[in-house]
Amino acid sequence: MSRVVPKDPLLFVLGATGTGKSQLAIDLATRFNGEIINGDAMQMYEGLPIITNKITVEEQNGIPHHLLGFIPLDAEPWTVGMFKKQASQIIQEIRSRGRLPIVVGGTHYYTQSLLFEDELVSYGKASGDAQDNPQLSIEELSKRFPILDAPTEQILDRLREVDPLMAARWHPNDRRKIQTSLQIFLSSGRKASDIYKEQREAKRIAQTTLNGNSASPATFEIGSPLLFWVHAKTDILKLRLDKRVDKMIDVGLLDEVKSMETIRQQYIRAGADLDVSRGIWASIGWKEFESYLRYLEDEGGNPQKRDILHDDSLKKMKAATRQYAKRQIRWISYKLIPKLVHENAINKLYLLDGTDISSWAENVSGPAIDITQEFILGHELPRPSEISGLAGEFLNPERPLQHTQSKAHWVPKKCETCHTFVMTEGQWQVHSTTRAHRRMAKKMQRDGANDINVVLTSINDETINPHAKSPDLPDSEGQKLVSLKSS
Repeated sequence: MSRVVPKDPLLFVLGATGTGKSQLAIDLATRFNGEIINGDAMQMYEGLPIITNKITVEEQNGIPHHLLGFIPLDAEPWTVGMFKKQASQIIQEIRSRGRLPIVVGGTHYYTQSLLFEDELVSYGKASGDAQDNPQLSIEELSKRFPILDAPTEQILDRLREVDPLMAARWHPNDRRKIQTSLQIFLSSGRKASDIYKEQREAKRIAQTTLNGNSASPATFEIGSPLLFWVHAKTDILKLRLDKRVDKMIDVGLLDEVKSMETIRQQYIRAGADLDVSRGIWASIGWKEFESYLRYLEDEGGNPQKRDILHDDSLKKMKAATRQYAKRQIRWISYKLIPKLVHENAINKLYLLDGTDISSWAENVSGPAIDITQEFILGHELPRPSEISGLAGEFLNPERPLQHTQSKAHWVPKKCETCHTFVMTEGQWQVHSTTRAHRRMAKKMQRDGANDINVVLTSINDETINPHAKSPDLPDSEGQKLVSLKSS
């Protein structure tokens, strides 16, 4: 079956840190006359090439790179809305030069915002405000809407009043999502659920008009995308990341960390506020070595203690890097893939096995170049699940995990035995078999509880006290969920 030559082709290169995304983007840009748009939030900042793992000028191989190393360290952190606006404009400029735009980076919610319109609600479109200044700063939002600084429970209560559909969608501890949903209502005067519904309906009508079939493959305002996911097996990636951190230390990471600490001290002396939880300060490296640097400045006379602090900081950085890679993979598996499935566009995602670096041309760049060539020519493409064994594990159409775990299918549930929340039926099945759950049930029985049957209720049920404080659950990529491991 022949395909149609894609209009406005656009490549995305995704994957965890340390898998070789930048190299693949260079390979593709070299072969197809492309230009690269950086989609890594930390690499947008000026300087600090080691901490941010920026590609060097030599490694860029003469390929134009955009949105790389241009934000001052003391600037207000960029938002996803700012990225989408600038990246979309650059994509059009690249096309006007007759070249192929390639978006590469590990900040996957940035790149995903380019694909799906409902990933980002435009507050201005909803309210009629100008969008030259895409989003208010945190301080401005707090001044205009003090409720957004309230405890999460109060924000959720308010959201339940104005937009119960969105309130039911989020986990009670997911402050950021709850806060954003209420912010949309306060800024625009309209429910986020209504805005999302209108966007989905408009897209459905557009697809029906173009294709005569609402089940036809998705259409994208940004153009015709093709996505490459560079992946590596967990044990190999872990070793690779540990070695990379060691190399970063060898080539001067601590000098960059010291320069960041110098900037922080300047803020302190000037009496200025500095939020070290945002922007470049959230990058891996500075916070892990903060205690080590302060010891060197304050004392530093005990070599044994100094070495212990250094080794501890190094371990923290390696652990943080591995956890970051895990979150990046989970984003693709549990957010991007379900969205592509929902939009009937999963065939646009190709997983490339980057486990063996020595076979890069054979397993990664070669297949990516071949697939891109066929894509641009409008030829039939191979099935994504069949290009490698690793691809078959993650992209097998018979594998239901990602789709069934999609956030679109999440409904927060509360286990009345353990007073914890789960988000899906699958998580409930796992939770109900854990030792912690069974121990709690037995304890209730010993304490003389009349009914030890587990009651699983929706958070919207009247049987649940909306003011009851939920336990602080483990955090995974911003979504607080009950731990599914047996204790």
